[in-house]
Amino acid sequence: MVTVDVDLARCTGCSHCKDVCPVNVFELRPRDQFPDLVDNPDVGAKFQFRGEKSVAVNGPECIVCEACLFECEGECITITDDEGHIHLSTYK
Repeated sequence: MVTVDVDLARCTGCSHCKDVCPVNVFELRPRDQFPDLVDNPDVGAKFQFRGEKSVAVNGPECIVCEACLFECEGECITITDDEGHIHLSTYK
């Protein structure tokens, strides 16, 4: 089974993953749902954190098209495919 993980500390809430995903893996949730979360300062030095975070609510539906990986400005998404290969975000 495919798994999709989002490192919330790196997620900027840009919504690019949600916008490009053809199978609706991602959902944006209000930042205040994660009160103990500390945003990654390295990501914050490059990008603005917004009021939401992306959550992979339908990870098993992922078809490993990798569209989200190229669009994720926080480089916070990791996909593990059916064969155990790990696919990492690389912002274009």
